[in-house]
Amino acid sequence: MTTPLQSPEIQAFATGFPITLLHAGVTVVILFAAAALYVMLTPHKEIRLIREGNTAAAVSLGGVLVGLAIPLAVSLKASTTLVELALWGVAITLVQLLVFRLVDLILHGLPKRIQDDEMAAAAMLVGAKIATALILAAAVSG
Repeated sequence: MTTPLQSPEIQAFATGFPITLLHAGVTVVILFAAAALYVMLTPHKEIRLIREGNTAAAVSLGGVLVGLAIPLAVSLKASTTLVELALWGVAITLVQLLVFRLVDLILHGLPKRIQDDEMAAAAMLVGAKIATALILAAAVSG
């Protein structure tokens, strides 16, 4: 007779939970690295603007985080190994940053409008970022 601590469910959890934490940890690291790269690529300084109380910058950077997290979450679900997760994460990040940059270029004067705390520009940018993230997530999921 097995004790509750020897049950297959507990053993599976004990084996799988550290792997889950590792995969989630790698995904969070990719998320923050991608967000940091995005902040470095933008002509306006979101963190400084947010510290100064600029709502449009906060909304825009929040959209970046969500826009990166959606396809990263799907890659986390679709990946079976840490290497696969890292490869998908890096590929998704590069594509998403490129698309974000293109959207920023299409919406002329966007950095200045964000600096001026223009919420309409920030809302449009967030919508474009999330729409891109959903399409990319669907592409990853196959």
